[in-house]
Order: sequence, then C-alpha cells, then structure tokens
Amino acid sequence: MIILSIKTDQPESEFDLFNNHQNIGHIKYLAHYDLANTIHRKIENLLKKQNLNWSDLEAIVCFKGPGSFTGLRIGLSVANSLAYGLNIPVIGEQGIDWQYKAINKILNGQNDQMVIPYYGADPNITKPRK
Repeated sequence: MIILSIKTDQPESEFDLFNNHQNIGHIKYLAHYDLANTIHRKIENLLKKQNLNWSDLEAIVCFKGPGSFTGLRIGLSVANSLAYGLNIPVIGEQGIDWQYKAINKILNGQNDQMVIPYYGADPNITKPRK
C-alpha cells in the first residue's frame, strides 16, 4: 500500500512515501512562510522520484500536533483534501512514533475521514483595540 506521510508542524516540513512500513522516499525542506505555495509541488516531486502519480496514493498519514497553528492548518487541509478527492483513508497521530502508529491504523483498515489539528494549548486571542 502506497502511503503519503505529511508533517508540517515546524518551519521544516517533511514528506515521506511508504510502501506499507518501508520508507521509499523522503523530502525535508525549510518551508516556513512558503508552505502554502510549495506543499503540492514538493509532494508531486516526491511522487515523481518514485515514478508515481497522485492517483497511486492509497492512504495518507499526518502529524496532527502539537505545533505551529498555520503549519498544521495547511498540512492537515492538504491531507484531508487529498484523502477526500482521491477517496482514500487518512489518519492523524501524535507523539514520537506517530508514523508507525498511523501506518498500523491504516493497514488495519482504520480511517479518521478528517484529521482535526491538536495545537497543544488554548488559542491566545487578544481583545480588539478600541
């Protein structure tokens, strides 16, 4: 099963391709403020290096937090949209071994259908100025 892994909680974003548990491709780059502009190209480049297309993806796993509000929001929006558009399962996980746990869930037939970010704290909302 070809599985795309997405981790965008830090300024350095990471994307991996797995064939079941075997890692077959990896990209890590300093996305920072350009994540929204580069995420699709980076994933597409990762797929092309393995002679794969978007339609070859069979599942998506993603790191759901905690981490950067904007980074998580962008990464999880892409993960959820791809899963919906390709009609494939998506799983979100946390912790050090998040990829392993998420891939196991995928291989056991689980599907979150939509991953909700976990930011790790309540939002810090300031009062508007008068």
